[in-house]
Amino acid sequence: MSKKKLDELGVSAFCESMAMMMQSGIQTDEAVYLLQSEHGGGKGVLEKGLAVMKEKVDDGCGLAAAMRESGIFPDYALKMIEAGENSGRQEEILFRLSDYYADQKTIAEKLRGALTYPAAMLVLIIAVLAVMLAMVLPAFTNVYDTLTGSLAASSYRYVYWAYAICWIALVVMLVLAAALLTGIAMWKSGKREKVEAFLRKNKLCASILESMGMFRFISALGTFLASGDMQDSAMEKSMAMADYAPVEEKLQRCLKRMDEEGRSIAQTAYDEELFEPVYGRMLLAGERSGNMERVLDRLTQLLKQKCSNLVDRLVGVVDPLLSGVLMFTVGLSLLSVMLPLIGMMNSVG
Repeated sequence: MSKKKLDELGVSAFCESMAMMMQSGIQTDEAVYLLQSEHGGGKGVLEKGLAVMKEKVDDGCGLAAAMRESGIFPDYALKMIEAGENSGRQEEILFRLSDYYADQKTIAEKLRGALTYPAAMLVLIIAVLAVMLAMVLPAFTNVYDTLTGSLAASSYRYVYWAYAICWIALVVMLVLAAALLTGIAMWKSGKREKVEAFLRKNKLCASILESMGMFRFISALGTFLASGDMQDSAMEKSMAMADYAPVEEKLQRCLKRMDEEGRSIAQTAYDEELFEPVYGRMLLAGERSGNMERVLDRLTQLLKQKCSNLVDRLVGVVDPLLSGVLMFTVGLSLLSVMLPLIGMMNSVG
């Protein structure tokens, strides 16, 4: 069993390939053999996993069991494919999983890009300020010392304002950079809840985290329902996929009302304001018309777009803010060191 897991894009590509071959009438064992032949004798994660899967399907194991033995697939995919096998909807589940993991990869890359840009801007600002303090400002100071004999004794001592401005800005930027690095380290070391609790203090960040949690939940819910699960069972299994405490708390309240009052998912979601009103009404209409799965697919796409828009909005706020800090600091510092030179020129004139 492999210790490394296949990434989202790899899982998406595998599920889509398997679904298309099964849709064409190819049996599971032959489909796995074709995929293994296509990837040759490589030593990557997928290649090793396919080798294990080939042995297991030859021994009579089903797709889900073979995938589990390979050790390269996430638990959610394994559960869904097993449910698809039991319900006879394996092809549909594989296509759904392909879309789900492709969407997860898209959003992850979007967030990574949103984090990379501010980090790059911080590095740029720190570098510019360091150059200003180490080279530019000392050069002006030496020139004024030469011209006036002593900068401290002259009427140009306000040149030191430039030093103060640059130092203050540099300290602030270093603190922000340290906070960013600390947050990333805490996120990767299993202290994600503390980072999320801090981010929730910002309304925009809280909206992004909640929208992403709802997107993951709705995607999972649609897939579980498509696999033939009952509403309460699908709800319970999908809650863990939200992976965001505030959303999970709302879902727990909905599930409790479903159990105690015998209400449907759409009714409890609307009553508990789980979604925005327009989404809640869509879900109610889908349930009443018998198009629940189609509405959930539509909601998944809408929530995905909402996540993307919110991330773009965050970048749109951070970008001009950091650029403004850079231009303001450098501009004010240069103005401070240029004013004495302008005063000299006027005196000479």
